[in-house]
Amino acid sequence: MADERNNTRVGTNGRDDIDEKKHGHILERTESRPLSDILPEGAVDPVYQAKAEVLNRAIQEIGFGKYQAFLFVVTGFGWLVDNLWPISLSIILAPVVNEFHVRGPFLTLSQNVGLLVGAVVFGLGSDIWGRRVSFNTTLLIVGIFATAAAGSPAFTCLCVLAAIWSIGVGGNLPVDSAIFLEFLPGTHQYLLTVLSIWWAFGQLLASLVAWAILPNRSCPQTATTCAKKDNMGWRYFVITMGGLMLVLWGIRFFVFHLHESPKYLMGRGRDAEAVEVVHKVAAYNGKTSNLTLEDLTKFDQEPDAVEGHKALDTSTKAAVQRNVEKFSANHIKSLFRTRTLAISTSLIILIWAIIGLAFPLYNAFVPYYLATRGADFGDGSVYITYRNQVILSVLGIPGALVGGWAVDLPYVGRKGALSISTILTGVFLFAGTTARTSDALLGWNCGYTFTSNIMYGVLYAMTPELFPTKDRGTGNGLASTANRIFGIMAPIIALYADLTTAVPIWVAGSLFLLAGVISLLVPLEPRGKTSL
Repeated sequence: MADERNNTRVGTNGRDDIDEKKHGHILERTESRPLSDILPEGAVDPVYQAKAEVLNRAIQEIGFGKYQAFLFVVTGFGWLVDNLWPISLSIILAPVVNEFHVRGPFLTLSQNVGLLVGAVVFGLGSDIWGRRVSFNTTLLIVGIFATAAAGSPAFTCLCVLAAIWSIGVGGNLPVDSAIFLEFLPGTHQYLLTVLSIWWAFGQLLASLVAWAILPNRSCPQTATTCAKKDNMGWRYFVITMGGLMLVLWGIRFFVFHLHESPKYLMGRGRDAEAVEVVHKVAAYNGKTSNLTLEDLTKFDQEPDAVEGHKALDTSTKAAVQRNVEKFSANHIKSLFRTRTLAISTSLIILIWAIIGLAFPLYNAFVPYYLATRGADFGDGSVYITYRNQVILSVLGIPGALVGGWAVDLPYVGRKGALSISTILTGVFLFAGTTARTSDALLGWNCGYTFTSNIMYGVLYAMTPELFPTKDRGTGNGLASTANRIFGIMAPIIALYADLTTAVPIWVAGSLFLLAGVISLLVPLEPRGKTSL
């Protein structure tokens, strides 16, 4: 297979050269080398690495086609859901409080606990039972329990159902990012950043539906009593969103047939199935693949086929042991196998944790702070409130596109784009404390909404790129778990902190600046490298 490798190299301008021909057809720009080339020796199992590179070339040979285009849509549902439900919960919070006469951030806490459980269960689980099971389950959980929540007779019931539907929400991103990346040719990995455009769509959709339903079906904020019959807006809104989730799940399950990831199958020793999937995807794209089973199994059968080869033990005892190990901590240990991997994994998890605290901390304190400093939020009309929300939602769309462009810039790459956008997000948070009018607050919010969408887009793309396929779900799950754990801390802090000072907001902004600096310290730069 060595003589069939693409003869690509990195040019002096930092861009990859073009491999003009391969197997009789023209290819688009190819990646210069696999990510493993910049990893220290021993970071990735040599047999796995060799097979992953064969699959990368096979996927690159197929190119970006109809299958990947559909995958961009159905995995984008995960991004949409990830932003839609936190926004939805913040939208219904005021009418829920009015109806049930509750105090404290218990509904937000319930959501964050569910998000944490979902990230852990589906993130780690996707490396154990595969991507398809999680992919076909998460939206169904959200749809069923969100629809049921619309009929909640008590606040406690709503909190429990919110926690359960959030398990499905929290499980989307760790799984969907891995699925999309593992079917992408190396030339198109930037699309993982552009996928965050669905994140902006989620916020926009929630804002538009809420604008249409809630204003005329909710108790006034100044009302001393609020009967259920006068406050049905939030229930109609939740059941509408829950029904939409069932529609999206139906598209995933009945309309689009997801094949199991070839790299996941290969990592589980199911080489024949991996080859079969590659050929099915090629056929769906109207192409053919030259990949054969022998291209993969040769690394198991020939001791000299790959440096560091270790013969596979095929005994019954070994087979049982390998299946047991699927449920062990080996996936986590592999992410810290070498110094470089350990540093990269630790820093990316730390970045997720810092951002997980900074955003909700800012959101929890800024309304109270601005109110006590005499900020004028406009004429108080519902129109102004929802108009501003829609404007902010729309700004996330160009943010995702800019992020997709920036991650492939020479001398910038993933780390530079993440650092710049994160630092600018912190700066706009600082500036937001100076707002004394509705227009001023909207202006600063537009700035940090735009930069934060770039930041999230890059972070969502860069994270799975750093992990090998066999441990990618676990790595994504750990990062998402850290984000959710620190997200739980923010509403708890709000219970005890002084809401009238600017200190919490300045702390939130400082956390973003810190995350931006840490981004530059990650030793691995995925730009120009094909993921394993």
